[in-house]
Amino acid sequence: MNRILVLCVGMAVGVGMVVPARSQESVSKVGTTAAPFLEIPVGARAMAMGNAFVGTADDITSLYWNPAGLARLLSGEAVFNHAYWIADMRFDYAAVGVPLSDFGSLGISFTQLSMDDQPVRTVERPEGTGEQFEAGSYAIGLHYARTLLDWFAIGFTVKYIDEHIWHMKSQAFALDVGTLFTTEFLNGLRIGASVTNFGTEMQLAGSDARTFHPVDPTVYGSNQRIPQNIEMDSWDLPMNFQIGIAADVIKSDDHLLTLAIDALHPSDNHESVNLGAEYGFRRILFLRGGYQSLFLIDGEGGLSLGAGVLAPLFGEDLKARFDYAYTNYGRLNAVHVFAVGLLF
Repeated sequence: MNRILVLCVGMAVGVGMVVPARSQESVSKVGTTAAPFLEIPVGARAMAMGNAFVGTADDITSLYWNPAGLARLLSGEAVFNHAYWIADMRFDYAAVGVPLSDFGSLGISFTQLSMDDQPVRTVERPEGTGEQFEAGSYAIGLHYARTLLDWFAIGFTVKYIDEHIWHMKSQAFALDVGTLFTTEFLNGLRIGASVTNFGTEMQLAGSDARTFHPVDPTVYGSNQRIPQNIEMDSWDLPMNFQIGIAADVIKSDDHLLTLAIDALHPSDNHESVNLGAEYGFRRILFLRGGYQSLFLIDGEGGLSLGAGVLAPLFGEDLKARFDYAYTNYGRLNAVHVFAVGLLF
């Protein structure tokens, strides 16, 4: 009974960080940052848990949620995550991490949002010019984490970010920082915190911004093609502060039930709360559920569900993980996510 009370109090504290800010009715900044693909959640397991994963952060997808979780890996781990995203786009994420004894743990990740080539249309030729243009985004991350004390770990991510459309391109560098505390309550209740996408501004530049301007169109014989470049505005990255609490309320050889709650404070939206749960049977079969974007004004988040299997391959030294998640995004429809992982 006392343990459940502690958990409820801890969750209330997390919610309390968010709800008071709602009374200020601050103006939303949705659509005012660059590289929004950085906010697309990663990992079928975390998404099935309603994106409440900052405190859990115990597998390779913690590179996205909380880089301090990399220090909790007991062996090498790799994952590939694929999703058919909203508006016929494709989202892919791949990562690998390895513990290096007392040195800490290292990881690398690759994130990509892509789409099919689209026809070039102009005012004069609205049906298309016969050309095709490409648009997409990607990020490459290098990760390091270390356990400084038995109950405290810290992690860092440095990433290169690229967005492009036809002949235009923008680039940036960003830093993520995460911490993870493990307490003596509720079978090791965890408290995680992370700040993500703290970095440089992004500004599109390229040949599509090059135009030609006449010196004086009213004067016959003047140069009609003086080259000029249109300077684009610069935009911040979508920085986010997130704190999460996770606890194993049931923990035995056969059964493991984890409850999690995250509070989010993004730079381009209102505050919100994510809730999640995971039940594991003999560390082989997992069932998950959650709800994201609670208290978010005009939010499209909702219920999420999923399942996973962890099975040995060629003995206990190599294991495979298969995870699936269903996430409801309201008017934007649902998203199905599949992930395959290896533990080696």
